Amino acid sequence: MNGRILKGIGGFYYVDTADGVIECKARGRFRKTVGKPIVGDRVELDVQPDGTGYLLEIAPRQNSLIRPAVANLDLVVVVATEAPPQTDPFLIDKVIAIAENKGIQPCVVLNKTDLDACDTLYDTYRLAGIDVMRVSAATGKGMDDFRAYLKGKTAAFAGNSGVGKSSLLNALLPGFGAETGTISDRIGRGRHTTRHVELVPYNGGYIADTPGFSSFDTEQMDLVLREDLQYAFREFAPYLTECRFTGCAHVKEKGCAVLAAVEAGKIAQSRHDSYVKLYESVKDLKEWQLGKELKR
Repeated sequence: MNGRILKGIGGFYYVDTADGVIECKARGRFRKTVGKPIVGDRVELDVQPDGTGYLLEIAPRQNSLIRPAVANLDLVVVVATEAPPQTDPFLIDKVIAIAENKGIQPCVVLNKTDLDACDTLYDTYRLAGIDVMRVSAATGKGMDDFRAYLKGKTAAFAGNSGVGKSSLLNALLPGFGAETGTISDRIGRGRHTTRHVELVPYNGGYIADTPGFSSFDTEQMDLVLREDLQYAFREFAPYLTECRFTGCAHVKEKGCAVLAAVEAGKIAQSRHDSYVKLYESVKDLKEWQLGKELKR
C-alpha cells in the first residue's frame, strides 16, 4: 500500500492512504538504508492485522527542506504584511531564495490588507515575476482566489510572528486548530504559537503549517551556495550573461548588468539588497559544509 506521511511524532508516522490514515513505525533496516522519514514523504507501507503499519520504502523525493523537515512541496507560501508587525523584505527574500534553489514555486501572500494595502511589497514581487496575492484573513477579502490557487498543490506556509499565518490557515481550514497569537503592544511582534509541521489534506492537495521564519533563518544547511545564489533571484536571469567580467558577483563590480538593471528600476532595490546580504553570509560557505542533505 502507498501513502503520504502527514506527521511524525515520537517515532510514529501517520500516513494518508486510500483506506484512511494509518499509524506506522519504521523498521530498523529501513532507517539504516534510506534515513529518517519526514512529513510529505511518499511511502510504501505494510499494514498489519491490527490496522497499524510499517514503513517499507520512501519514494525518491522531488525536493525537501531540512528545517522545517518537509518533502515533495509544490509551493512555499510566504505570508507577509506591511501592517504591524511589518515584515522585513530580507526574510521574505531568504525564504524565496531557498525555495527557488530547491525547485519549489514561491508565492508571497500579503495579509491584513484591511489595515494596509501592502503596495510596496506587492509592487516589488510583481516586478520580480513572483506570484503575489493580497488577502485579509479577518474580512475574507481575496480568500476565494487564494483557495483556487492552492487547489491540487502541496503547500508549506512560512511567516514571521504576528503576520496572521495561523489566522490565514484557520480561514482556509475551519477547525484546523492552528492556535492564534496576539500582538504584543510592548514589542510590536506576535507570539509564535506553531510547534511542529503537519500536512493536512486540502482541496485535492495538502497544506503544511510550519514554524516561522526563524526556522529558515537558523538552519545553515538550507542556505544557497554562493555560485547558485544568482539563480535564486529569477529577475536577475536576463542580465547574468551581460556582465563585463565572467564570474561577476553582482555586488559592486564595474560593468555589472544586474547593478545597471537595479539602477534602471528593472530590479527592485530591496531585492538586490537582500541578495547582497545573503551573498555576504554564504560567500565562504563550501558545499561539503552543507552535507549530503543539500542534494536531497
